[in-house]
Amino acid sequence: MNRERSDILLIKKGAVVPTHQHSNEQYSLITKGSVKVKILDKEYIVKAGDGIIIPPNVPHSFTALEDDTIDIDFFSPARKDWIEGKDNYFEKK
Repeated sequence: MNRERSDILLIKKGAVVPTHQHSNEQYSLITKGSVKVKILDKEYIVKAGDGIIIPPNVPHSFTALEDDTIDIDFFSPARKDWIEGKDNYFEKK
């Protein structure tokens, strides 16, 4: 995964943002490629040109279905961990 800015993600096929939740409402807009989004027990396929809204405090995950998928994420309020570069979804444990 290559983060061009704190809110734009370039994702390779098969990359996974594991299940997580946060106190921010999230709107994800896919501008290229597609992702599978799991919100609670439901799965959604979000393709280029489509978006999805995730309510605050709801567990969710993303899986890229195509190489070079571009995901633009918007949060309300802004995510402090992203602003400070402290999000750790992809750190190896």
